[in-house]
Amino acid sequence: MKPSSKKMFRNGQLYAMLLPNLVLFVGLTVYPIVWSLRYMLYDYDGIHAAKFTGMDNFVRLFTRDDVYWDSLLNTLVYACGKLALIIPLAFLLAMILNVPFKGRTAIQVIVFSPTIMSSAVMALMFYLLLNVYNGDLNRFLLYVGIIDQPINWLGPSLAMLSVVLVAVWGGVGNYMVYFLSGLQTIPKDIYESADLEGATYWQRLFKITIPMLGPVLRIVLMLAILAAFQDIQSIMVMTEGGPLGQTQVVFLYLYQLFFPVSASASIHPEIGYGAAASVVTGLILGIITAIYLLVSKKLDNIF
Repeated sequence: MKPSSKKMFRNGQLYAMLLPNLVLFVGLTVYPIVWSLRYMLYDYDGIHAAKFTGMDNFVRLFTRDDVYWDSLLNTLVYACGKLALIIPLAFLLAMILNVPFKGRTAIQVIVFSPTIMSSAVMALMFYLLLNVYNGDLNRFLLYVGIIDQPINWLGPSLAMLSVVLVAVWGGVGNYMVYFLSGLQTIPKDIYESADLEGATYWQRLFKITIPMLGPVLRIVLMLAILAAFQDIQSIMVMTEGGPLGQTQVVFLYLYQLFFPVSASASIHPEIGYGAAASVVTGLILGIITAIYLLVSKKLDNIF
């Protein structure tokens, strides 16, 4: 076989291996984006013929749709609350489990196991656990005398906190593994040298451990931010955006525009309006991503 033929054959193998991923990328990413850009200027419900309306969808979004902006605010509150809890907790667990002791492996398995559980199943489990009247949590608290009447964990005042805590419980093990792997790559010689210099525990933590975990921390932050903005399954099962819209996040609202399955949603799909709202949401997330990249560069200078 000639060299040119060998090269063509080798390139053909590479393209053949890339083709399935390329087809999936075009079909599941590029085409939906182009589709959304097209229908965002139409009044379309998936049943009747699409009617061109120009910028009416955007006018409605920015002037008349308070639910969208409330859901966007709820998303930011949910994301910030989850990040503020899950990152320090995952780091703390990694620090504890990085020290050899009996039963460490069992604890690692217990902490990590929720991450492999289906989000819908996990949310259903906590929905039954937190039920105000016959939930096991209220039963236990009433039995031991901590409370004298049931607490509405999924009510207006506690619903957001409840879904945040459930999200932290389900995801902390994943980020703990990242931190733990990063801790185990730090050379022990550095700590031994610091001990010889008389460094305290806190000096070792802030001068050695955290700076050397900088690359891992940036990865964990990016993954946690993306996961926080995309969490809808657990909220959909536990509260469906309620009560009174207290846990209505933006991606759940967009889902309800395309698939109106709840009593609070419109009767017919609003595909054109949902496409316009999706494009605006994508732009907002792009701005948030740009801000994160700028902050990440600052972390490079710190670490």
